[in-house]
Amino acid sequence: MTPHPKIDAIVETYLTLADAEAPGLVEGLYLEGSAALGDYRPGASDVDFVAVTSQPPPAGVLERIHTRLGAHPFDGVYLTWDDLGRDPAELGERPQAHAGRLNRRGSVNPVTWHTLARHGLTCRGPKPEELKIWNDPGALAAWTDRNLDLYWRRLVTRAWRPFTPWGLICLGGYGTVWVVTGVARLHYTLATGEITSKSKAARHARETFPERWHRVVDEALRLREEDTALPSAGSVIAGLGDHFGTPRRSLYGSPFERRRDVLGFGDQAISAAHALYRAR
Repeated sequence: MTPHPKIDAIVETYLTLADAEAPGLVEGLYLEGSAALGDYRPGASDVDFVAVTSQPPPAGVLERIHTRLGAHPFDGVYLTWDDLGRDPAELGERPQAHAGRLNRRGSVNPVTWHTLARHGLTCRGPKPEELKIWNDPGALAAWTDRNLDLYWRRLVTRAWRPFTPWGLICLGGYGTVWVVTGVARLHYTLATGEITSKSKAARHARETFPERWHRVVDEALRLREEDTALPSAGSVIAGLGDHFGTPRRSLYGSPFERRRDVLGFGDQAISAAHALYRAR
């Protein structure tokens, strides 16, 4: 049983397709991400999975499974049982599914291992606590610190330029939630050594950062709870009513004012997270 009927339906469809295409291939199936962390939002959340096989899957099999699965929001990685006990930095690339497509050369990172070990939700196979899953807090912290610059600093820098893709995305609710909760999650990991959800990360940020940033954090929480912030142009346009409609739902008078605070918070949270890592 999963936290939502929509997840149950997606998991059942996936396993039916996988078993029909390659009986016995998927020996373990676990959920991570928002479903496992108690923060699933059926309108905006993907269903994140780890599928475990005894051997690397045969060429073409996974492509056929995910082609038949279609546009279901079922994103994840294929690992072997042996992979679970190894440092992901030693594994190289593993097949990954994202947005209905399979990438046979996707990179892996320690967040998946730590989330699976501590929060993984079992759909098939032994429970995570019965498995030997690699766990190295130092490696998780080092990866998190690098990711602050390799992904988040680059994203925020681009978004400060208004007529770039991320500059436009950050005018909408999706960009607000993605940036505010994204950098807050990494700050939380470096502060506590744990993995947390988007909503809990935002609450952590509200307790940790100065009052100057409370409004933008509250805005991200509002959007997360309303479950309407999607990565589409239509969602951005529809969200304009939050600022100018009656009653006004947004805590900001304009999307430009909000974007300024989203990116300002992003800059400060990244710097603060780096400081936590240096102080270790």
